[in-house]
Amino acid sequence: MQPTATVLVYSDDSNTREQVRLAAGRRPAPDVPQVEFLECATPEAVLRELAKGGIDVCVLDGEAVPMGGMGVCRQIKDEVFNCPPVLLLMGRPQDAWLATWSRADAAVTLPVDPVEFASALAAQLRRKRLLSA
Repeated sequence: MQPTATVLVYSDDSNTREQVRLAAGRRPAPDVPQVEFLECATPEAVLRELAKGGIDVCVLDGEAVPMGGMGVCRQIKDEVFNCPPVLLLMGRPQDAWLATWSRADAAVTLPVDPVEFASALAAQLRRKRLLSA
């Protein structure tokens, strides 16, 4: 198992990024590596960081402005070779169909519930480990 996993968090709202960091903690589950967060406040920053490589999971805020995480997700799934798994933060459970449209690998609702979020993030880290094996 790698010593750490890099989780990119995209939201224009610093409070949402903080909720994500606090909900995941240093290790979202005992069987996954510790996480380090890379925060992005703009879609351009997300693309720049993904181009550098080394991202294990993306957490994208579907409510972000000017471009929501669903649009960013669809774009990176189309444009980024070996795109890492994406965990989408949705405003409402009824938006699940939009998460499917965006090709997100998983989705949870806002505000961030620590138990639900940590479980979903751990599942995506496990998925990434399996895809990399």
